Amino acid sequence: MVPRTAAAALLTCAALLTATGCSSSFGGDKEKKQDTSAKQHLKVLIATSGDAETKAVKEAAAAYEKKSGNKVTVEAAKDMNQQLAQSFAGHKPPDVFYVNSDMFANYAKGGSLYAYGDKIKDADDFAEQLRSSFTYDDKLVCLPKDTSTLALAINTDLWKKAGLTEKDYPTSWEQLRKVAGKLTGDGVTGLVTSDEYQRLGVFLKQAGGWITDAGQTKMTADSAKNAEGLGFVKSLLKSGSMKYAKQVDTSWGGEAFGKGKAAMTIEGNWLTGAMKLDYPDVKYKVVQLPAGPAGKGTLAFSNCWGVAAESAHQSAAVDLVKYLSSGDQQLKFAEGFGVMPSRTSALAEYAKQEPDAKAWVDANAYAQGPVTIAGFDKVLSQFNTELQSLPTTDPKKILADLQRNGEQALAKGN
Repeated sequence: MVPRTAAAALLTCAALLTATGCSSSFGGDKEKKQDTSAKQHLKVLIATSGDAETKAVKEAAAAYEKKSGNKVTVEAAKDMNQQLAQSFAGHKPPDVFYVNSDMFANYAKGGSLYAYGDKIKDADDFAEQLRSSFTYDDKLVCLPKDTSTLALAINTDLWKKAGLTEKDYPTSWEQLRKVAGKLTGDGVTGLVTSDEYQRLGVFLKQAGGWITDAGQTKMTADSAKNAEGLGFVKSLLKSGSMKYAKQVDTSWGGEAFGKGKAAMTIEGNWLTGAMKLDYPDVKYKVVQLPAGPAGKGTLAFSNCWGVAAESAHQSAAVDLVKYLSSGDQQLKFAEGFGVMPSRTSALAEYAKQEPDAKAWVDANAYAQGPVTIAGFDKVLSQFNTELQSLPTTDPKKILADLQRNGEQALAKGN
């Protein structure tokens, strides 16, 4: 699951490496002696979305213990990025751990990850855009553990109250503008979402733009298409029919939606679990995001199962990852805490089991993966900061700043 506030300021591995003066050649200059004993003890670190996810992973680990004879200890991190960075710097990393796509390139470039993709015979069963998110130097480094996309959630009671029907579900920007206006009033805002590129980026894609080229070797942020996308968002914000979650005293779009402050929100499939837990009485429908001038557009998110380059249990760790990423286990995770399988075959089965998730499932066909460039997390954090001022700032200025900052990051990485 992607964090509810993906732009939270976290210490990066690179920052801690600089602070501690450690080299970045983990597993390079020094090969970790591998444990070849029949029974091994594996340590797993996860960034959990809640009790349901922690329980599901621990149950899967227990099942693996019975199957393999190995012991597995699962720990839920309080601050995943910080704890991972500290463990890498101290040369005592967990054997298996979640790796967020925003941090993947930093860890891969630093040599902290063991690239095991060539040991997965059926790697092609994982969606291409997800595999590309976790590929570095043309090597599949780690397997995507699940997938999430963004769609439009609609409060059906507020929808009917505004005199709208299923025929009014928006399929274009102008239709979105129209229904957002109709839904706004009496303490309700038509559309509420987070003030970050991890949500607003859908409008860049729908306008035909994006932050980088497909190969992530060139910045494409400062373009007329991207300006059109942010310009449309700005027009909605200025009209009052769209607001950021913070503007309605909530922490994310799902909270605004659940509390009835938003008639619509742009969120991922993790919304399902949050609504069941916190707002079980709210009736809603999820549809695909409206198309823009260039067609449909949404974003894809994932973590991968990382294996430490300094682990003494790499073979056993890869065996555990194979078990955790199997089709059957991914479907159990989907049932347990709402994520969608990253395996194409398992996703097809999930779609049959969860018809209400159809919009999220179908969006995988055209979803844009995240930017995964070493050192780019700081660039995106600054972009998110500037997006907060979009209602009063020229989109072209925000994009020009993103272009400049991105080019500097690319230059450092080359």
